[in-house]
Amino acid sequence: MQSTTFRTVAELSRALAAREVSAVELAQDYLARIEAHKELNCFLDVRPEVTLEQAREADKRIAEGTATRLTGIPIAHKDIFVTRKWASTAASRMLEGYMSPFDAAVVKKLDAAGMVTLGKLNCDEFAMGSANENSASGKVFNPWNVNAVPGGSSGGSSACVAAGLAPIATATDTGGSIREPAAFCGVTGLNPTYGRPSRLGMIAFASSLDTAGLMAHTAEDIAWVLGDMVGYEPWDSTSENMPAEDFTRDLTKGLKIGVPRAWFADKLDAECSKAIEAVIDTYRSQGAEIVDIELPTADLGVSVYYVVACAEASSNLSRFDGVRYGYRAKDYDGIQDMIKKSRDEGFGDEPKRRILIGTYVLSHGYYDAYYIKAQKVRRLIAQEFDQAFQKVDAIISPVTTSTAYDFGSKKDPVSAYLGDLYTVPMSLAGLPCMSMPCGIHSNGRPIGVQITCARFNEAKMLGIAHAWQQATDWHLRHPEGF
Repeated sequence: MQSTTFRTVAELSRALAAREVSAVELAQDYLARIEAHKELNCFLDVRPEVTLEQAREADKRIAEGTATRLTGIPIAHKDIFVTRKWASTAASRMLEGYMSPFDAAVVKKLDAAGMVTLGKLNCDEFAMGSANENSASGKVFNPWNVNAVPGGSSGGSSACVAAGLAPIATATDTGGSIREPAAFCGVTGLNPTYGRPSRLGMIAFASSLDTAGLMAHTAEDIAWVLGDMVGYEPWDSTSENMPAEDFTRDLTKGLKIGVPRAWFADKLDAECSKAIEAVIDTYRSQGAEIVDIELPTADLGVSVYYVVACAEASSNLSRFDGVRYGYRAKDYDGIQDMIKKSRDEGFGDEPKRRILIGTYVLSHGYYDAYYIKAQKVRRLIAQEFDQAFQKVDAIISPVTTSTAYDFGSKKDPVSAYLGDLYTVPMSLAGLPCMSMPCGIHSNGRPIGVQITCARFNEAKMLGIAHAWQQATDWHLRHPEGF
């Protein structure tokens, strides 16, 4: 068969079934590419012997006729999912070298389908960041331009897929951490309905927001894999008990698409706005009705998100104290000093910043003023989306205010936080949403567009994205040199 580079999951599945390539040969091809492009710093842990063992087992299943359509397909996992055979560090010194005794639910389900793990992917420390500049193992580089951020926190996932180092990768989204890097690296990224993929085995940042998702070249590829990734987990109190579903259904006619026109104001780059308008025009030409909608409270999303997310981070990260597991300081005087030094040395600046913010808003005298008020506004944002989805089937909007920016150009944390303007409202409402490529800016960097649907409407959303990708080729554009 032709080179495996940039072949889709669907194409690779058909090639494996036709015995045009073996799972071992496929794994070897991708491992060689990972080794050849180490300069991107996408991977934190690669263990070829374990990967090839999985590939040999996949070939055995294919030969025996017990394979699924995903058996033998390579995948890489964000280092927020714990794994038994690869280190699970959340890209932090705090968990350096940690080997989990079990696999995350998402990893376990995809292993059961026969997918072959290539390794663990770099990310912002504890998934805290929008640029992948906060990893204890160094930043990830955007293959479209190494001076540009790949987006975060799932920058390793987006850069890996964009550079053809894996056909698909897992990722996580708390307030935009799948959609923003997907937009910055020109790939397709899905953040499902909160609770649909299990959080069991995900290293927690903000428990009411963290969601497992996928990045690939096409919406079709994501639809192929999503069905095997989701499912009820009784050990996960946030897991939704939903029947199995075919996510490969196509777009139906008579679609109504909502557009929040206020989001296309002066904050949005002009070329990005033009590219998204072209997406809207394409859907109109396909028979969709375009409806202007208003989401007035969504503008408060960034403020609400950083109160809620930081409060939950303060609680979740309190477990990393040097006592039970994880990093422990070498020199200390008593247990209090040990905890203090372990947390000071183990956490990077961004987790410390968010722990401090979260502890502050949860403290006596500020809990009602900040945290409770933020939760009330969160409910208003969710209600506005509910009202919008009574009128429309989907919402099209920007993902980010601009294309990928240069490393170091955000001079303070607040300016970086404001980059989440168009993504956090959906996360606060627990909605399924995704980003897909829709153009290339004059600066040579990809432009993304965001699609949002009502809860549990992933199949509809993937069908909408698939219709766009059938009519265009932006998802087939790849960075030079890869």
